[in-house]
Amino acid sequence: MTQQIPSETKVVIVGGGIAGASVAYHLSKLGWKDVVLLEQNKLGGGTTWHAAGMVGRLRTTNSMTKINQASAELYAGLEKETGHSVGWKQVGSVIVGKSKDRMIQLQRTCAMAELMGVEAHIVSAEEAQQRWPLIRKDDLLGAAWLPHDGKVIPQEVPVALAKAAASRGATIIEGVRVLGIEHQAGRVAGVTTDQGSLKAEFVVLAGGMWSRELGLRCGVHLPLYPVEHHYIVTEPIDGAFDELPLGRDPDLCIYFRGEGNAIMLGAFQKFTKPWLVDRIPDDFSFKLLEPDWEKYQEPLAAGRWRIPALEKCGFEKFVNGPESFTPDNNWLMGETPEMRNLFVMTGFNSIGIASSGGAGKYLAEWMIEGRPTMDLWSVDIRRFGPWANNRAFLRERVTEVLGLHYQMAWPNRELETGRNLRKSPLHERLAAAGACFGVKNGWERPNWFARSNSIHGSRITHHELPFAEKPAVEYSFGRQNWFANHAAEHRAARENVAVFDQTGFSKFVFKGDDVVSVLQRLCGNNVDVPVGKAVYTGLFNERGGFESDLTVIRTGEREYFIITGSSQTVRDFDWITRNLRAGERAELVDVTNAFSIIGVMGPNARALLGRATEADLSNAAFPFLGSKVIGVGHATVRAVRITYVGELGWELHVPMDQATLVHDTLMEVGRDLGVSNAGHYAINSLRLEKGYRAWGAELSPDDTPLEAGLGFAIDWNKPFLGREALWTQKQAGVKRRLTIFVLEDPEPVLWGSEPIYRDGKPVGYTTSGSYGHSIGGAIAMGYVNNAAGVTPEFIQSGRFEINVAGRRYAAKAYLRPPYDPERKKILA
Repeated sequence: MTQQIPSETKVVIVGGGIAGASVAYHLSKLGWKDVVLLEQNKLGGGTTWHAAGMVGRLRTTNSMTKINQASAELYAGLEKETGHSVGWKQVGSVIVGKSKDRMIQLQRTCAMAELMGVEAHIVSAEEAQQRWPLIRKDDLLGAAWLPHDGKVIPQEVPVALAKAAASRGATIIEGVRVLGIEHQAGRVAGVTTDQGSLKAEFVVLAGGMWSRELGLRCGVHLPLYPVEHHYIVTEPIDGAFDELPLGRDPDLCIYFRGEGNAIMLGAFQKFTKPWLVDRIPDDFSFKLLEPDWEKYQEPLAAGRWRIPALEKCGFEKFVNGPESFTPDNNWLMGETPEMRNLFVMTGFNSIGIASSGGAGKYLAEWMIEGRPTMDLWSVDIRRFGPWANNRAFLRERVTEVLGLHYQMAWPNRELETGRNLRKSPLHERLAAAGACFGVKNGWERPNWFARSNSIHGSRITHHELPFAEKPAVEYSFGRQNWFANHAAEHRAARENVAVFDQTGFSKFVFKGDDVVSVLQRLCGNNVDVPVGKAVYTGLFNERGGFESDLTVIRTGEREYFIITGSSQTVRDFDWITRNLRAGERAELVDVTNAFSIIGVMGPNARALLGRATEADLSNAAFPFLGSKVIGVGHATVRAVRITYVGELGWELHVPMDQATLVHDTLMEVGRDLGVSNAGHYAINSLRLEKGYRAWGAELSPDDTPLEAGLGFAIDWNKPFLGREALWTQKQAGVKRRLTIFVLEDPEPVLWGSEPIYRDGKPVGYTTSGSYGHSIGGAIAMGYVNNAAGVTPEFIQSGRFEINVAGRRYAAKAYLRPPYDPERKKILA
């Protein structure tokens, strides 16, 4: 490989593991030849060389599955393309299950695989043993078989990728350590190395566990941290051979595969150990940590149980290799919000081999096109703010994240570590009221509230399910222990009045002489409205897909207050500011931490709020989408008449220092009304009954407002970003349409990610789900796809079913909300 660094290039890639080499490969393949890859040691160092080399095609989302599919297809053809063998073998994989819940999860997995183009089958324990003859099957209930999964020799893949990139003009240089990122006026300018500086228009950080430190040096937050990850390799064993399938036993937290005539046994233990080192040593590229047999006793015992041949064999190798993990078990990818043209692809959470080949393709497209070419939100670096990059937090959180690979994928599962980072002023009051909290973007949010069965003797439940009296979740794929609590909170908002803490919502002030023209250009709806008016609108990309949906409140002639989703703080701030044109006078300020949001929702919302304010809340004086500054008790708030639950209500935007005052006032004056706290699980079911979409579920950069049924929120009489693409789609008609589904059987529960069938054929999957307590059945949304077009007639004429844990249930399909709060009836 070339050894002398040039003085200037278009792209510098930092890191010659599989991630960096993949980016170099794809950039050069797409025509960018002026690429320099710098590796501090030898290609394949860091994490790549000691990886297990397993390549599974199926992931939990369509986008991530496309990435892994692209990886597998790339690796399968690399030797033919480059002449360098990467050891690709399509051996398939078998995932065994020994519990009823695990089999439900595997059934859900296989059902979704069909829709994502991955072959997967549920097989018997006997067939699982036929495919992996050395395993014990006595305690197994079955397994999933994925015949197209495979494996590679990990450290050979970056060598082959780099060879191909070099053949197209890229420069690969080993033995050069990058010391820092050079930048000017918020834009990357190159890198500083131990052999001098290199100017560049783009820099890609693909340095694995070294990336966080490099980011910190230039003010960029990359929340990842290394943990210890272990596997062992046996001595030769009779009956073992290299073409054995990849084996996984998630109930025992182990994986296994053939390694020549031996067996590799690895583990994803529920909790692991962080690598407690102040700084990752520069020379650690091809080193390992000391074997930790004590920590490995449980996986070893599990391995000996599942594979009896391990009981008496010796072990030739113990690999304790540090790997970088992120707070949510998804890698970091994309352009950093802090610095233009600084891209990252790092923190792969033990799936770098399976994902890097495809991820490099989509990052290269992102760089060349200037925007993602498909929905990559789950791995977008902008999902995290600076709060997530705290080292003490990371050291605690990553101990749990590694084990998530094999823990049950329960609906609504909440992480247990690294909690209480961001709390609403109402947190302690809500905790005292029995709140069971979940986390969104670091914010502790009440999901539901515990209730006493003795106090609430007249509870409204299904089949006399008791209330959960303690704020702790008992997970299941069916009705979880909070089902009755959720029903009570749901009905409180539908039939009386409920108070919601929505403090975690992201909030911005946008002001300046040009703020109206900027928002008119970025928003699909008309936001040039009178002061005191709120507008719901989407922000679209050039393809017409949603970059966000938000509420814009005009607070002055040259000022707006913007409310958007809890997880979108950094993303939406970045999207708006990056689309400002030179010379435009408009300033966006993040005020998320300055204001609380308290929702007052339900048919008695006006009665409750009216007791606490002198403001006229009548429909004539305070119409829907109106906004006014009012007094609530002794506090002063901005009240916005808006709802995300489909009932009369107001959002109160309260200075943080007065939030408890407002909450106390509402609970005091509403005591005889029966006012109650309600959580975000109730918000979800209420909004589904009313057909309100959620960004990140129903709305993404791949979904348009016409497909999502939100064409009413577009003003076609003005230009806006994405209008041309949307107008073309409007003329042609849509080939997919968001639809609401209600199961006819009142017993099952929908959570999202369940296949949808029309007349027996798969047409999509649910994007989110819950139980609609006002309509008496499980409810979900999902896109119905049809290449010939999706019209109202296509929906109305179909017979729909939804696959719940391997069984298909009849469902009614709606293009309008199944619940009409104004007429208080369920639409037939």
